[in-house]
Amino acid sequence: MADIQNLEKTASQIRRDIVRMVHAQNSGHPGGSLGCTDFITALYFEILNHDSKNFDMNGKNQDLFFLSNGHLSALWYSALARSGYFDVKELSTFRTLNSRLQGHPTTKEGLPGIRVASGSLGQGLSVACGAALSKKLNKEDNLVFTLHGDGELQEGQIWEAALFATQHKIDNLIATVDCNGQQIDGPVDKVMTLGNLRAKWESFGWIVLEMNGNDMADVVRGINEAKSLTGKGKPIAILMKTEMGMGVDFMMGSHKWHGVAPNDEQLQTALNQLEETLGDY
Repeated sequence: MADIQNLEKTASQIRRDIVRMVHAQNSGHPGGSLGCTDFITALYFEILNHDSKNFDMNGKNQDLFFLSNGHLSALWYSALARSGYFDVKELSTFRTLNSRLQGHPTTKEGLPGIRVASGSLGQGLSVACGAALSKKLNKEDNLVFTLHGDGELQEGQIWEAALFATQHKIDNLIATVDCNGQQIDGPVDKVMTLGNLRAKWESFGWIVLEMNGNDMADVVRGINEAKSLTGKGKPIAILMKTEMGMGVDFMMGSHKWHGVAPNDEQLQTALNQLEETLGDY
């Protein structure tokens, strides 16, 4: 049984890390990172079968995660550090010259936890399909997870990969879509509406679930339900409803905080709303 309260405390600390990291360099993407914090926290601290102390690129006999919307790097770096992949103090180097914690994740710097560069939107599902298919061929019973933005689904490569996953019965794959309705240029429906996403994914042959991405208990429930449906011949998509900027009232619900850093006063306001639970780096 998941300790929801403890997961919520961890999520609060990760949200603190995010706003502090982005503020320090006056650069980054806080909105989506804050919105997806509960999902990443549940994944890394409850769901994922992984070994942070013995990381390698192959990930044999471990679950794998690919962050397709790589601009949420501050969130991912915090979760990786807080779960033991590298020293939490390294978060202070976010987006600095020669840091391993670049604005978009990359493998060149050799940061533990990162298996593929991401940030060029639309590519993560293809990578995940290859990784999941290789696990099936190697008779591994582990799973592959991905996270995507809803605006990212405007990229055609996503749908090519979705067709591939169905064709090859990649049923050890769980793809989650952050449905916050916002992207860098405005509301998704105004930029390029996606229509009925559930119907789209189902028409591509996927099992589709839905969950509230800002309710920790529902996140744990939703991911576990998805896990229970693996191995049945179809890939699984989770449509996750979130609020951009979740946890910081003045950031919530607006695309304007997609890629804008808080100033000194705004940072303090944000930190006053987020409980320090694990100790700031």
